[in-house]
Amino acid sequence: MRRPVTVVERRPLVAELSTPESAAARDAAERNRSVVYLESAPRGAFEQSEPGRAVMDQRNETFVPHVLAITTGTTVDFPNSDRIYHNVFSLSKIKRFDLGRYPVGHSRPVRFDQPGIVRVFCDIHSHMNAFILVFSHPFFAVTDSEGRYHINNVPPGGYGVIAWNEGVSSEPRPVTVTDGGVAELDFAVR
Repeated sequence: MRRPVTVVERRPLVAELSTPESAAARDAAERNRSVVYLESAPRGAFEQSEPGRAVMDQRNETFVPHVLAITTGTTVDFPNSDRIYHNVFSLSKIKRFDLGRYPVGHSRPVRFDQPGIVRVFCDIHSHMNAFILVFSHPFFAVTDSEGRYHINNVPPGGYGVIAWNEGVSSEPRPVTVTDGGVAELDFAVR
């Protein structure tokens, strides 16, 4: 009696995932993302109610986005878009979790209830890492690929603004927002 042959899909080589130029450009753009935020929340900041939902995908053995900024109460989905297994985990004090191994097409959620910084890793692929910054207020922004940011709906007043990049925070910089006005503040991140 013959047994049926099981077809196993070959794991792609890193070189097959993308060209080195596009991978380098993608990684540089993602890693240059910074988070700019108010040091302390203005009055009324905690009146926001609805917890949100966000996604940190796993693609080409990379977390996408590399930096995610959310408010407390947000649930982050971790879908696996790779043809290989992943095991997302964090040992961060504010949120420890281990999602176990799961294949392509599956997703696992995690709710973040405390503010702070969460480092995310893959237990199978040691080169995979990302950051989730959890805020108790909505006054933050992730920079775009050119380093620009815009923090919406900041009430008039004086604030300290901080820029964060890859685990390093700037000193707070003062800014005054006038009623109906726009305030500009530039940062140099190393």
